[in-house]
Amino acid sequence: MLSKIPENLAKVSKDKIDMEILRIGMIAELDAVNLYEQLEAMTDNRNIKKILSDIAKEEKTHIGEFQALLLKQDSEQVAELESGKKEVEELTD
Repeated sequence: MLSKIPENLAKVSKDKIDMEILRIGMIAELDAVNLYEQLEAMTDNRNIKKILSDIAKEEKTHIGEFQALLLKQDSEQVAELESGKKEVEELTD
């Protein structure tokens, strides 16, 4: 299932639009990773598997690029990512 991206970005405040654009890019890339990995799991053709795996990996790099830009612009996101990391460390082995 692909995510539904907001249809009316005009409703986003001007000071938040760049962060919203980066998040939309991340959503699109995450959808692409999910799609390519699901397709890879469906086929028995090893060449198709190789290509889909490679493309999914590239999409993960794109997610990292969008995230790196987002973290430069959104200090709250930086803090919340760190909080989430700490929670995981406390709750898991």
